[in-house]
Amino acid sequence: MRLTAYTDYSFRVLIYLAVSTEERATIREIAQQYDISRNHLMKVVQELSQRDYVVALRGKNGGLKLKRPASEIRLGELVKAMENDMALAECLGDNNQCIVTPACKLKFMLAEALQAFLSTLDSYTLEDIVSGPEKADLIRILNLN
Repeated sequence: MRLTAYTDYSFRVLIYLAVSTEERATIREIAQQYDISRNHLMKVVQELSQRDYVVALRGKNGGLKLKRPASEIRLGELVKAMENDMALAECLGDNNQCIVTPACKLKFMLAEALQAFLSTLDSYTLEDIVSGPEKADLIRILNLN
């Protein structure tokens, strides 16, 4: 399975906000630090805001911040929220046309593998990504000193 750029950018936004030394960050700052499209990032942030991961404030003192503590943001939950299609193969999707599906065990094996993947991610939080000695490295890499 490969996560979409949309989900990848969601992780990047949340990581940036979790390690930011400022109270709020802007989409422009985040896009510049990661060298990604500001327009694409705006769509990602809009959905993160709708799904209660971030607060987006407009105006002179506006910006983005995490809506809840990093320790409460489960990685598997984020992936499920941001990915549109979790089907690993056609047989797990809504438009399954595979003729062997009724007699094939692969569908069940792939469903089990997907569940294991999401369960593993759900055992981690955003805090797990940004804590420990790596936090200082993230701050340095993202020019947040």
